[in-house]
Amino acid sequence: MIKKKSFFERLAGGMSLGDEERELPIKIEDDGKGKDKDAWEDEGEEGQLAVDVYQNPDEIVIEAMIAGVKPEDLNVSITRDMVTIRGRRQESREVSEDNYFYKELYWGSFSRTVLLPHEIDIEASEASEKHGLLTVTLPKVDKGKQAKLRVKSM
Repeated sequence: MIKKKSFFERLAGGMSLGDEERELPIKIEDDGKGKDKDAWEDEGEEGQLAVDVYQNPDEIVIEAMIAGVKPEDLNVSITRDMVTIRGRRQESREVSEDNYFYKELYWGSFSRTVLLPHEIDIEASEASEKHGLLTVTLPKVDKGKQAKLRVKSM
């Protein structure tokens, strides 16, 4: 009897809880040095930093987990409509490759550019880190704000 997959299973390609557990194939490439390496660990590639971006009435906030990144290895650059976060997470090799059961943490360079939905005030922007969470606070430019100018007589 063939069991019909749910909409979510068809959309995401997932398995239902009743399906038996399968091992997914892992693509292995030869790096030319006689040593196999995972295709996801190409040197020179940059990982993409996961971020949360939200707004409140006065500001846009970007949050990203940067645990293990030294402040000197982190660079946040902003323009009025874009933020780029770059960094590098250094791996301390104390364990040989043969002794790993799982190796899922990302080590190396990463970056993320976020296009902002509103123009921001660059000078009033702030970035802070607490317990490995980077928070970038970007005050919105109030385009509707009006100021009255006094006209001077000369």
